[in-house]
Order: sequence, then C-alpha cells, then structure tokens
Amino acid sequence: MEEKFNVVDQFGIDVFNEETMKQRLPKNVFKTLKKTIAEGKELDSSISDVVAAAMKDWAIEKGATHYTHWFQPMTGITAEKHDSFISPMGDGTVIMEFSGKELIKGEPDASSFPSGGIRATFEARGYTAWDPTSYAFVKEGSLYIPTAFYSYSGEALDKKTPLLRSMDVVSDAALRILRLFGNETTKRVVATVGAEQEYFLVNKETYDKRKDLIFTGRTLFGAPAPKGQELDDHYFGSIKERVADYMKDLDEHLWKLGITSKTKHNEVAPSQHENAPIFAPANLATDQNQLTMELMKKIALEHGLVCLLHEKPFAGINGSGKHDNWSLSTDDGQNLLNPGRSPMQNAQFLTFLAAIIKAVDEYSDLLRLSVASPGNDHRLGANEAPPAIISIFLGEELQAVVDALVEGKEYTGAGKQMFNVGVSSLPEFPKDSTDRNRTSPFAFTGNKFEFRMVGSNLNVAGPNTILNTIVANSLTEFADELEGVEKENFNEALHDLLVKTIKEHKRVIFNGNGYGDEWPVEAEKRGLLNLKSTVDAIPTLTAKKNIDLFKKFGVYSEIELHARQEILLENYSKVINIEALTAADMAKTEILPAVMKFAKDVCDIAASKKAIGVEPTVETEMAQKVNELTVALSDKAHALSDAVVKAQSIDGEEAKARFYHDEVFADMQSLRAVADELETIVGEEYWPYPTYDELLFNV
Repeated sequence: MEEKFNVVDQFGIDVFNEETMKQRLPKNVFKTLKKTIAEGKELDSSISDVVAAAMKDWAIEKGATHYTHWFQPMTGITAEKHDSFISPMGDGTVIMEFSGKELIKGEPDASSFPSGGIRATFEARGYTAWDPTSYAFVKEGSLYIPTAFYSYSGEALDKKTPLLRSMDVVSDAALRILRLFGNETTKRVVATVGAEQEYFLVNKETYDKRKDLIFTGRTLFGAPAPKGQELDDHYFGSIKERVADYMKDLDEHLWKLGITSKTKHNEVAPSQHENAPIFAPANLATDQNQLTMELMKKIALEHGLVCLLHEKPFAGINGSGKHDNWSLSTDDGQNLLNPGRSPMQNAQFLTFLAAIIKAVDEYSDLLRLSVASPGNDHRLGANEAPPAIISIFLGEELQAVVDALVEGKEYTGAGKQMFNVGVSSLPEFPKDSTDRNRTSPFAFTGNKFEFRMVGSNLNVAGPNTILNTIVANSLTEFADELEGVEKENFNEALHDLLVKTIKEHKRVIFNGNGYGDEWPVEAEKRGLLNLKSTVDAIPTLTAKKNIDLFKKFGVYSEIELHARQEILLENYSKVINIEALTAADMAKTEILPAVMKFAKDVCDIAASKKAIGVEPTVETEMAQKVNELTVALSDKAHALSDAVVKAQSIDGEEAKARFYHDEVFADMQSLRAVADELETIVGEEYWPYPTYDELLFNV
C-alpha cells in the first residue's frame, strides 16, 4: 500500500485553520464563522468572544504568550505590535485573557507609516481589523492575526484593504455573468493566486563584506565573472547539498504555517532558485507570500546564507521575478478560466476571456504601474523578463479559436471540425494545448493567466488588486449589456458582444517574441504603451480614467490614489538616494584607496626595474591606465555626490523622482562603468570586497 505523507503528523500545524476551528468551536459558532469566511462577510460580533477564547487557548497550547495584529503598510513589508494575553486583576494577580474586541480590532500608531499625506505626523491614531478569511497562526511565541490597516477617518493605509475590496468587486461582477449562463447556485467567486518566488542565496560571510548588498540589496559594482549563465547548466540542475538542506528546512517551516510549498528548483542564474506554492485565495496567497519571503531570509541566516530578494542583485545575469498566476474560481470548485465540455460552458469561458482581454488593453497603464519599482526597472525588457510593454499571449490554438470567432469562420482543430462560430461556443481542447511564452508579460497557460512582470520583492496585493478591479469593470459592462436581452436572443447578443470586444482590443494580443527588437516598433504602431521606467509609470495612477474606475467600484478613493502616487514617487527617490550615497561612499572610501595602493606598488616595481636598467613597459602602461581611470573614478564619485545634493533640494515629488532617474541614476551607471573596468585590472588581493566570482560560485 502506498504510504501517505501527513504534514500534520510529521510536523504539526501552527495555523488556526478550518480543521482546528471545527475541533475547537461549538457547532453553531463554527458554522457561522465558516459562512463568514466562505462569503467574505463581516464577522458576527455575537460570536467574536467565543472565537477569541478558542483561538487564545489554542495559541497558548502552542507556546504563545502574546498576540499581534499583523498588517501590511505601504512600506511593502509587514508590521506587527505584540501585546501579551496577561490582564491584571484587582488582587494583584493576572489572568490570560483575550476578548472578541481585541481579536477584531487593534489600534497601532499610524503616524510613522507612509500615508502620502493622509495622516499628519501628529495624527497618530490608526486601526487594524481582523481579516477572518485569512487564517491566524502562531510564530515565535505570538499569535499572529492577519488584519487590514486604515486611518482614523477610514482611508486604507495598507495593501490588504484595497485587495479585499477588489475581491468583493470581482466576485459580484462574475456572479452577474454566471447568472446569465443559468448558474444560480454559486454564491461567491474567488480570485485565486499562486505566486512563484525566485531568489538568490549567497554566503553570509561574503555578504557582510559588501556595503552595497547590506544597504541596497543589490551589487552597485561588479565586473562579470568569467562564467555566467551562458551554458544553461544551472537551470533545473542538481541542487547543492547545502542549498537542499536550506530548502528542506524552509519547506518544513512553511508547511507548519499552512503554506502549501510544492515546487523547488534551481533557476537560470548561478545561485538563483525558486519556490512555488499551490494556489490560494488572493488575500491568503498574499499573506502567505509575505510570510514566505520573511522565512526565506530568516532560515537562510541559520544556514550561514543570505537570501536576496532584490529584483536584480547582479548585473549581467538574470534577475528574480515573482510570477503571479491568477485565475477566478467559484465557491463550488469551478475554475472559470477552464474551457468546458459543453457549448454553454465554453461560451462562458470565452466571455471571461474576452473580458480579460478588454481589461488588459484598456488598463495596461495600471498593470505596468502595479509592478513598477526601482529594482524591477533593471529586469523588465532586459532579455530575461517580459518587456515593459503590456501584451497578452493566448497560444496558437486559442488564438485560432479567437480568430475564427472574429472572422465568422468555422474552426477546425486536431484534424476534425470542432464548432460553428455562429453559435457562441468554444471547442474542447487539452489544458496544455499551447506552449508557454516566457517573454510575454501576461500569458494564458491552460486555466490561468501568468502575470510574469511582478518583481521578486514586491507585495502581490498591488498587482492582484489591479487585476481584480479591471476585470470586474469589463464583466460589469458585459452584464449591463446582456442582462436586458431576451432569453431567445441571448446567444446572438453574446456572440456579437464577444466579436465586437475582441475586434476592438485584439491589438493587445501578441504571441511572438517579446525580447525581439521588432516588437517595440510593432507595439508602437499598435498604439500600445511602453512605460520603460517606474517614474514613467507612476503618474498614470491618477489619470482621470483610472480615478473614475476605482471610485466606481470603491476600491480606492481619489484621496487614497493621490496618497499612493506620492508614496511611490517618494519611495523611488529614497531608494535611488540610498543607492547613490552607498555607491559614492564605496568609490571614495574603498575602491579609490585600493586602486591607489595597487598603483603605488606597480610604480614601485617600475622604478625598481628602471634602476637596474630594465624598461618597465608593461608597468608603465598599466600605471598610466590605472591613473586615467582613477582620475575618472574620483571625478564621477564627486559628480554623483553633487547630483544627490541637488536632487535633495528639489521641491515636488514627481520632479524629484524624475531628477533621480534622469541624472542621479545615470551618474551611478557612469561611475559603475569605471569601477568595473578597474576591477578587471587591479590585482585580486587589492580589491576591497568580494567579486562576482566569490558571490555566485561559492555557496
């Protein structure tokens, strides 16, 4: 008999999941809570004390002494404030207590988190509210309660609140479409996500010798190693024993927290790897990915390693992405992006497909913005990741179906006639009937779309909030048009709507090579945006059409949008400022002294040779070259410092961010070019920090 692997028996589970709730809660309370979770509704206050007491008792049994409302402010990472379960009694004793009120709502200081002007420094009050659709868990002696975070006046100060709003919006819109196809049983549609996480591992000892890695997460200097990824020998290669031990340890910690880590392997670049989970509802997947990144870093340290999640830690080799696999599923288990077995099911699939095509074309600026960051600017369009141009890959077979529908022709697939386009249906075809297109930003991969532009360090709440909202908009417009149609005319009306939609938005469909030089030219002819940098993308957030979209569905208010735009611009400037200061400091205090010492030794050797009558030809040429580059390095380091000072004095976040991009970042690149050339000349024993050779091939 095949032996089954039981994660609970093997490792124990430190998450207050549905099975634990069922065991710990009275039947009526469990039933009410389960309904709350399934339908995404507010928790009934009448049962909150019961749930809180059961959660506290369970957590204490797991070793917890404290609890924390765990939230995701606009910093891009998580935040937590821990309180003990201890409550004082009048007689000087204490009891372990935790009320429903404490479970549902907390009050952290909101003044020190990014708010984009929503909160003044002296306005400290903020609130956290329990998200019951995301399971609580115990970690390091505390009960972690996933929450939303908002201001005293009700504006969202986090990434989770808009995500939860968008999940409700896309569910409501999708339900309207399902009702048109006769589905009266589905009560909720859930946006599901599987976030594939790429990362690098480097030796802690080596990492500690590089200021740039410590302060910025990436190497600001570094000449290429003699070997990179050109042999394609690392991708899916044999995993080194030390890395395998780390991966095993990581899996066990993730499983204990209910995170269904499934896949692990070597990625394309040396020392690069990937972890992938099973799909989960978007808000739960977001929480779990934040935990995954935190655990990746922590567990790496226990193995003498450092986990790098920057999108481009090393120049010249692939950076790290986070492929956001997105789909829509019903509460009764139907994946709405799966082609069906009947004409009606296939017509339904095509309706959702057309809505997505329309959404991506109309709001490509928002999708580009959702993945914009200083780190991701190094990846996008760099022949390793999708270009900054948003397009959709459908694959050969699905493209043929769509073309046949638009052209009013019969589609013939797999050697037989499949359907007549005059009836709104799609043929049955295998899930994997299309190849994967690694160069596409947004690719259909059988029963989901893979949004490949997301950077490894990014919180996936942002991209999925955008996806949910723009698709909800398309579905709502479809429902508005079709709900008034007589039943006998429905097929014809649907057919006409789908043909019209695809004709109007087919420009966004591209099945070719996104890395090719011809694609940007073709994309421009099609009228597609090419927002190459974060600074180009950020202003689109407050375009009128985008403000109108978010206000229409209540996902963001206009105040929240302007606040987020200011936060994004300010963050860009701060990141480049830190990088520039670090680069200038390394050049002045590490590289220059090392180069000067090397130059002195070369000159001493030249002088010694000359003293005995030997012409120091090589030494003289080398000294002259090093001197030339040393002068350039010094000049460029001081120019960079001057540019930073000028940038810091600029008023207006957009103007400041633009200057950091156009001037400061350009000066950083110019300084790096000189330093990297010097690295190839100066003796290895002189160079002040570990090179790419040591960083990438010494794990």
